[in-house]
Order: sequence, then C-alpha cells, then structure tokens
Amino acid sequence: MPTRTRSAPAVPGARATRRSAPYRRTGPPRRGARRSQRARQTRAAWLFLAPSLTALAVFVVWPMIQAAYLSFTDYNLMQAAHWVGLGNYRQLLDDPEAWNALENTLVYAVVSTPVSVVLAFSLALFLNRSMALRGFLRSAVFLPFVVSLGVVSIAWAFLLDPNIGLLSKWLSGLGVSPEQGWLEDPAYAMPAVIAVGVWKNLGFYMVMYLAGLQGIPPELHDAARVDGASAWQRLRRITWPLLTNQTMLISIMAAIGTLQAFDQIYVMTHGGPFFQTETLVVFTYRVGFERNEFGYAAAISWVLLVLVFVLSMLQFGYFRKRAVTL
Repeated sequence: MPTRTRSAPAVPGARATRRSAPYRRTGPPRRGARRSQRARQTRAAWLFLAPSLTALAVFVVWPMIQAAYLSFTDYNLMQAAHWVGLGNYRQLLDDPEAWNALENTLVYAVVSTPVSVVLAFSLALFLNRSMALRGFLRSAVFLPFVVSLGVVSIAWAFLLDPNIGLLSKWLSGLGVSPEQGWLEDPAYAMPAVIAVGVWKNLGFYMVMYLAGLQGIPPELHDAARVDGASAWQRLRRITWPLLTNQTMLISIMAAIGTLQAFDQIYVMTHGGPFFQTETLVVFTYRVGFERNEFGYAAAISWVLLVLVFVLSMLQFGYFRKRAVTL
C-alpha cells in the first residue's frame, strides 16, 4: 500500500503543514516490469550461451548429422556417395570383426568402470585423513590425469617391453612375466591395457570423491560414534549413501570414457595381438582410414553412440533413485 510521509516540524510540538516527498511505491514491481526484467535476463543468458552453442552446433551437431547421412551411403573418398539404405547396418550385424570389437569394448568397460570407482573411493577415504605427506600423495595420484594419454601410453609400452622394459624386468624377477611380453601375449594384453587406463584416470575420480567426503557434516559421524556405531557401520550407513551423487557422476563418466577408448589402445597395442584389444572405436578407425569404407565406419560410430546413450540413461536412472540431498 502506498504511504504518505510528512516532514518533521522545526519546533517541537508544531504541526507539520507541508508534504516532504511525493508518493513512493514500496510493494513488488508491476507485472509489466517483471516481464521486462525477465526478458532482459533471458536475452542476456542467450548472449552468454551463444558462443558455446555456436561451437557445439558447428563441431558436434553438424558432424553427427553428416555421419548419420554417410551411414546410409557407401562413401569411400574415391567416388560419390550412393544411397544404400540400411545396408551398412545389415553388414554390421553379420561382421564377426565388429562383434569381436564389441565384446572387447564391453570387457574393457565392465572391468575398468567398477575397478576405477572402488579404487578411487578407497584412495579418497585413505587420503582424507590427517597424515604426513598427504598433499604430496594426493598430487602423486592426480598427476597422471594431467599428462597426455598418448605420452602415458608410450611410456607404459616401454615399461612393459620384454627386452628393455624396467617394469617387465622387475616382474620377471618375481616370476610374473609372460614369455611373449605383456602387450604381445593375447592373454595379458587386455589386462595390461585396462590397468593403464584405470591408473590414468584414478586421480581425477579420487579428487571428486574427496570433494564429496569433505562436504559431509562431521556431526553425523560424531552422533553415530556416540551411539556406538563402528567404523564399518559409519562407512556403510553414512558415508557411502551420502556419496551417491558422486558415485553416479563418476560411474557415468568412467563408462563413457571406456566405451570411447581409442588413443591409449591404438598407441599401446594397435588393437592387437590378433585383435584381442581392438575396441569399437579402434575398429571404426581401421574401417574408415585403412579400408576406406567411410559409410560403414559412420554406421559403426552411430551404433556406438546409441550404446553409450542407453548405458548412460540406465546408470542415471539407477542412481537417481538413490540420490541423497543434504
């Protein structure tokens, strides 16, 4: 409601006879003013988002549309593309090399994702306590993440080399070393590649868990300790449920990263030996740039995209029911 204000009298007891200020509206702004303010905020938001949306449209959306079109053609760089309909997708269903690559991809993802989550969570619990050299140990675990995966893969290929590899020599001294070398033996190549992939991203996932641990109110653990809860009970009933959001995010990121694994495997094994480490992305590269079948490679990439999307939605739906808000 508008209020009328009067000036204070110069002499105590005198009667104020003049209005000191005009009427002022002190209530909420009118509907038209609110619409105008909302329109300005929306326009500012779109202006801030415009550079990112433009880059996303040019470098992500448009290539995806082009790949979708090529997946229905026989394009091979040497001649014009001809429409083949679902021919590439039917070829994919009957291709034993594609099924082998899909199996290797699933093995890599199914093993790497839970191992990465468990190790990152364990390291975060260990390095969240007060201890000597805690900052150094955190940095040492996180350091591989900031190094190029190609450089890391080259270094590990030398370390595991059966002739000059330092790590291979140490393991040979312990009696744990295949005769053909870690990356040349079909039985050991995939475990070696998985171990390097887990080691590379472990520090990043650990930092995400550390952020979640430091956001848990200490009063919860203090109250449980007073009630006689053991360390295992506090971990199971308080810490792990309150880290559900971090676990969801880490699991989805790890799964997507493993399904898209390429540079590490290509540098370390080139998909070998005998295609035992060839994932779908490596197979797509070989089909496109070595066999010059870009239409077929585009079809494989779209199948992988659908696979990643479905898996991400399943993980998101599973963890969403268990999300906890403090």
